Formats: sequence, C-alpha cells, structure tokens
Amino acid sequence: MAKQPRILAGEIAAITGAARGIGRATAQAFVRHGMRVAIGDVDADAARQTAAQLGPSTVALALDVTERASFAAFLDGAEEQLGPLDVLVNNAGIMPIGRFVDEDDLTARRMVDINLHGVILGTKLALERMVPRDRGHIVNISSQAGKFGTPGGATYSATKHAVVGLTEAVRGELRLMGAHVDVSYVMPYVVNTELGSHLGKARGLKELQPEQVADAIVEALQHRIVDVWVPKSAKRQYTLGTVMPRALAEGVGRALKADRVLAGADHDMRRGYELRAARSEPALASASEPAALEPPAGPTPPREHDSAGEPPVAVASAAEPASAEPVLDPAPERERIIPSGGE
Repeated sequence: MAKQPRILAGEIAAITGAARGIGRATAQAFVRHGMRVAIGDVDADAARQTAAQLGPSTVALALDVTERASFAAFLDGAEEQLGPLDVLVNNAGIMPIGRFVDEDDLTARRMVDINLHGVILGTKLALERMVPRDRGHIVNISSQAGKFGTPGGATYSATKHAVVGLTEAVRGELRLMGAHVDVSYVMPYVVNTELGSHLGKARGLKELQPEQVADAIVEALQHRIVDVWVPKSAKRQYTLGTVMPRALAEGVGRALKADRVLAGADHDMRRGYELRAARSEPALASASEPAALEPPAGPTPPREHDSAGEPPVAVASAAEPASAEPVLDPAPERERIIPSGGE
C-alpha cells in the first residue's frame, strides 16, 4: 500500500531568492497548500512586494546568502514571526555565462559564493534547528547542469554538480546519525525565468514554467523524494546517456543542440537581467554600472537569438571540439556585472 502524502498545511518554510522566478512560484505553491512562508531575497523591496501579493501567510526578510550573520538572521526572523522551521528551500543563485577562458575571477568567485557557499551555509544553519527537533526537510535547487558539463557555463555547472554531491553526502550523514531530517535536490531543465532568458534552444525540448518546478518541490516534500528531475522524463534520458558509449552519447547531444543552450545565449538581450540583478546587491551598485554593460568597441560577432532557460537534459556530457562546432563569442568584458538573486 502506497504511503499517504505528507500533509503540508501549517508547516513553516523559508525560501532564499524568493522574490522572483522559481522561488516566488514555490512560495505561492506553499501558500496554496496551507504553509506559512518566509521570503528571503537580497532585493528587500522586491521581497516585500512579493509577500504583499501572496498574502498574510508570508513575511519578507532581507537576505544575503553569502553572509552567515545575514542567513542566521533570516532564519531567526522566520521562526520569530512564523514558528519553528519545517522546510528550507535553498534557491538563490546566479548564472553569468560565457566562455570559460574569458571568465574573470570575480565572476567565478561570486558564482561559487552564492550558488554553492550559500547552499552550504543555509544547510548548516537549518540543520542546527532541525536535527535537535528530529524533523525537517531541506530542498536544494540544482540544475540539470548539475549532471552534465554544459558548454558556456562551466563554473555554473561546477557549482550545480557540487550542490548534488553536497546533498547526497549530507543525506548519508543524517542517516548515520539516525536523524529524521530529509534532504532533496531539484534539477530543472530550461525554465522560463529572468535568469534563464535568451539562451539557445535544444531540439525537441520544451522550456518549463516556474510553477512546474514549484509543483515538483511540493511533491518532493509530500513524498520525500531525494533526486527531483523536472520533467520526470529527464531521468530516463540521463540514465540512457550513462550506459551509451561516450562518443555516441555526445553525438546525440550535439544532434539535439544540447551543447548550444548556454553557448548560444544572446548576451546583449541578457544584459537587462544582469543589470537588474547587480543593482539588487548593494555592494555592486554604482553609477558606473550601466557603462559597464555597454558593448565593447568594434564589430559585434553574430549570435543566435533563441530563448530558453536552464541548461537541458541530454545524453551528451561534453561538447565537440571547437573545430566541429562554432566557438563561443569571447566578449571578455561581458560578465563584469555579477547578478545576485533567485533561480
């Protein structure tokens, strides 16, 4: 007999990067299931606006996931205003993209700090509360880039691989401790959010809406699912790719243009997202930001103009050598403005 789904009504959740995108959709889904939700975001004004729109079951709190004091204050505030924490969703993340050899060190550090260190901090701080109570559930938002190396997003892929490994390891430790705390990681395909805008498009693969990812998170809580593939069919594709010879798997991926989702991004069209996200982080805001986003002098190389979102699932795990596919547009100054916010 199948287990009854866990009842979520009355539970308390905190979500990072929840003012927009997947985080906002998840907060909305939680409220619909009778949960009370703390909306954390580096953009405090946007967090307050989202909370006002979602109703009295939510509170808005400022949050910088890279700072322990800020993260601890966020969780403390959530518990003071709503009650003991049952669920933490580590959603905040950034995705500046471009060719790895042109990526500056600040961009790489910021991605690791937000996408990985933020998840590490949140997981530790939540476990400090959940383990003594012997209950709770932590959900870490990864990506299908966490299972594949995605050309055009090498450091981003690295951070999402790390989130998968972190979650699996913590789950094992909790089991050895005998702690009844659940952990999950969520791997969406292309998502129609600001973070995932103006990317390339793989053949035969449809982008997701944030609400689809939110529904998958709700299902993970209800049924204690560990590895959450969105859509579910992506898991079958991944499994198939692992048993195929590498050359064949990579060939199929190239045929689907899976290796062009980030590599084919329209960087000019993505600048609005990067500027907005950079402005939401006080440490990076300055009057010089718009100038930093102006295209460099000289002719602009041609770019693809498809729109998608998160990196796709495909049986390919690596790109063809540069001689076989068009190289990525170098644009070394493209990622000087570093966004921060939700997935």
